[in-house]
Amino acid sequence: MKFGGESLLLLVCSLLYAGLAVDALAYDHTASIECLANPHKPQYGGGIIRNPELNQGLKGWSTFGGAKIERRESGGNHFIVAHSRNQTYGSFSQKLYLQKDKLYTFSAWIQVRGGNAAVAAVFKTSDGFKHAGAIFAESGCWSMLKGGLTVKSSGPADLFFESKNTKVEIWVDSISLQPFIQEQWKSHQDQSIEKTRKTKVRIQAIDARGNPLPGATVKARQQKLSFPFGNAMNKYILDNPAHQNWFTSRFTATAFEDALKWYTNEPSPGKEDYSDADALFQFSEQNQIAVRGHNILWDDPKYLPGWLLSLSPSQIRSDADKRINSVVQRYIGKVNSWDVVNENLHTSFFEDKLGPNASAVFFQEIRQLDKTTPLFMNEYNTLENGGDPLSTPAKYLQKLRDIQSFSPDIGSVGIGLQGHFHTPDLAYMRSSLDTLAAAKLPIWITELDVASSPDQASYLEQVLSEAHAHPAVVGIVMWAAWKPEGCFRMCLTDGQFKNLATGDVVDKLISQWTGRFVGMTNADGFLETSLIHGDYEVSISHPTLKNSSLIHGFKVAPTDHMSQEKVMLVTLSA
Repeated sequence: MKFGGESLLLLVCSLLYAGLAVDALAYDHTASIECLANPHKPQYGGGIIRNPELNQGLKGWSTFGGAKIERRESGGNHFIVAHSRNQTYGSFSQKLYLQKDKLYTFSAWIQVRGGNAAVAAVFKTSDGFKHAGAIFAESGCWSMLKGGLTVKSSGPADLFFESKNTKVEIWVDSISLQPFIQEQWKSHQDQSIEKTRKTKVRIQAIDARGNPLPGATVKARQQKLSFPFGNAMNKYILDNPAHQNWFTSRFTATAFEDALKWYTNEPSPGKEDYSDADALFQFSEQNQIAVRGHNILWDDPKYLPGWLLSLSPSQIRSDADKRINSVVQRYIGKVNSWDVVNENLHTSFFEDKLGPNASAVFFQEIRQLDKTTPLFMNEYNTLENGGDPLSTPAKYLQKLRDIQSFSPDIGSVGIGLQGHFHTPDLAYMRSSLDTLAAAKLPIWITELDVASSPDQASYLEQVLSEAHAHPAVVGIVMWAAWKPEGCFRMCLTDGQFKNLATGDVVDKLISQWTGRFVGMTNADGFLETSLIHGDYEVSISHPTLKNSSLIHGFKVAPTDHMSQEKVMLVTLSA
């Protein structure tokens, strides 16, 4: 664009990949979800595990739970085997010393003989048993178990493996346990943000004659957070301006707490009520807030319309079909995703009534109605709790693959992770995200909150920072909708919409995640900085200029969406 004035100024912006040098040991996000003929080498060389590749016989390893153990070899590869297992925890163990102020990332390659079985890695500590992770192991190939843990107090610990199937032999190789201090863990987050969320920007200021303009002050500010971040909402926002102002000044994404659920939309058979949902969609659209379609069906009978539960299977199927057609056709194009069958790892109402492929059938039916909107699973305890065997990352991916393979019409299925935390274990959370990320599917944190405690705000900052920093996470919605009787588990404000400590955390992080900079060009007219992806407004001033100028449309994009170096020329008034 061209402006009048005494002279012209050109701003040249080069957007480059931004790396970050880290002195501390880098974190390895690598995870494998394939069953391979041979295991990979142990991550971090095994870390603090002794004899991680079993190249020194059974040194460092001992029997656990009454099992018999031995070292075996195949194709030059050595591994440890537990057989003659009479207890679920019958395996082998290694004694370690764990420290409460460190975060541990764990991995191992596992195979079973005598059938397929779930195998977990467990640490016996003075405070109890810590489940670091689990995998569904197969015969004839090696699967990677990736996990993590923190401990409440420092002390000795026993690492062992367990499987409820006592008939199988457990084979393990390439074991690794790597500790990180808090500062290293934070540096991993910073490095990931630099690599995933930012791009380096080089600005050169030159005058109308093409000469470098040193000493020019350049200011840039991102007008709105580009990373999808939001909070749940409900009908109480609709007639409360203070609530609306607080919400819309912060968030770009939402999910409706109850307004889109079947029990709200059809409280009696055939009597539909979408009034709250319609109003919330209108409000969201007016304020450019993306809406997750939560949810179409729920596999938990406690959260289905009561009138549905006693119907025959054929009637249930008919009413489920009507529900799908009704809600999808009404809001197609208004949601950025659909949660299809909520919590179908923990509960199975539709599978029990309609058969084991019920979820997949519903996914297929919805995809036929809506060809483009991403379809998601949505589960809890996949990130929050390593001790829940129903929703481990491996179980999640197994269910996801079952759905995707049911019909090519379904296409890819997104990964929705609720994130209802108590005391967060960031090491387990990160490793779980690593495993899920190996599926190369979009990951949303869909209902994030933290249980009430004196450390609630601190824990909230920890889990939000961890989620935002992970390269596979593409959006976050918190589950903290305000209502007069109180929030689900976590409020962000009081009744006058003044921030609580949790709300202050949200504002702090939004500020950190929103790009801005002020700088001065050097003697050659250059200025370099690293900016979060998104749209910016930029102003520039210099002693030789009578006034500053404002640029609209300065866009910082991810490097994989553009060439290695992109030059943008902008003419400014002087």
